[in-house]
Amino acid sequence: MKTFLLLGALNAFFAVALGAFGAHGLEGRIPDKYLETWKTAVHYQMFHTLGLFVVAFLADKLPNIGLVTLAGWMLLAGILLFSGSLYVLSLTQIKVLGAITPFGGIAFLAAWLLLGYAAVKYL
Repeated sequence: MKTFLLLGALNAFFAVALGAFGAHGLEGRIPDKYLETWKTAVHYQMFHTLGLFVVAFLADKLPNIGLVTLAGWMLLAGILLFSGSLYVLSLTQIKVLGAITPFGGIAFLAAWLLLGYAAVKYL
């Protein structure tokens, strides 16, 4: 539980910091298209950070259910792959980096399915 609470807190911190950096540090320095990409990365990071908190609380309620822990690691992988690739894409404008993003999306989807399954089966 502590691991996912810490990961959630750190990701929330970075989502806010990166959002502020995008709004104040990147505006006018990168094309609007890439600024929107940056905003998408921030939004997805924050939404899935909330998922890390859900995992932390479910891990406390269902301590021996590996599906919940796996879902948490999948959320973290999704944040790194999805949002991370979009951050780098926005800064470098190397379009091939966009090929990484769907793997993060798949990780997000898998995490939510695992959480749903664990909730239905064990709660």
